[in-house]
Amino acid sequence: MNEIISVKRLSKSYGGLSAVRDLNLSVMQGTIFGLLGANGAGKSSTIECMLGTKKPDTGTVSILGMNPFRQRKQLFENVGVQFQEANYQDKVTVVELCQVTQSLYRHAADYEELLKKFGISDKAKSMVKELSGGQRQKLFIVLALIPQPKVVFLDELTTGLDAKARREVWKILSDLKGKGLTIFLTSHFMDEVEALCDTICILRKGKAVFYGTVKEAVEDSPYDKFEDAYLWYSDEEVNDDENI
Repeated sequence: MNEIISVKRLSKSYGGLSAVRDLNLSVMQGTIFGLLGANGAGKSSTIECMLGTKKPDTGTVSILGMNPFRQRKQLFENVGVQFQEANYQDKVTVVELCQVTQSLYRHAADYEELLKKFGISDKAKSMVKELSGGQRQKLFIVLALIPQPKVVFLDELTTGLDAKARREVWKILSDLKGKGLTIFLTSHFMDEVEALCDTICILRKGKAVFYGTVKEAVEDSPYDKFEDAYLWYSDEEVNDDENI
């Protein structure tokens, strides 16, 4: 199994405030990796440094054997990204947005098939601003998959979806994983993490406090349920005020 993502001794600070501290991550091909933690734990900063949108103070990042700063264009031919707070023009339809995205890649997927797979093909001619929160979230995942990426980053992927839609998305992602897609996700839904993730890393104040499987996280905690174990590791009930 090949290593797709390698993060070594990554650190990032803002004006003396440490957002990420000496972080090491390794993600293997065809697996789903979950980066977890309370708001302000350092998840966003970690991903931004990994994707090259922010420069780390120290450490190295490699995705598909490429440096996200020096080989950005080549890398993003093979990487899909879905962010929860995605912003698009108000007066653009779903199909127009998909077509524009498709035009950016040499080997793009059939967006019509993806819209159908995610159950929003009937919204193809609707304005993006007219979609419900759940429909928008599905569209953002479709856009991340249009490049036919080898690795995809998904941020809070099922926010706004009802229980049935969430499970449908889980099934699609599990099938894609089975075909070799590597998925790096963040989530506040612990049932989602349990259902999808092969490996997880829990951050607290920018530092990894757990790294391993969900089963190991429970076994190494005082609790017998993963959600309780997660809260214990992350101290989430105390640190929920910042978004770093």
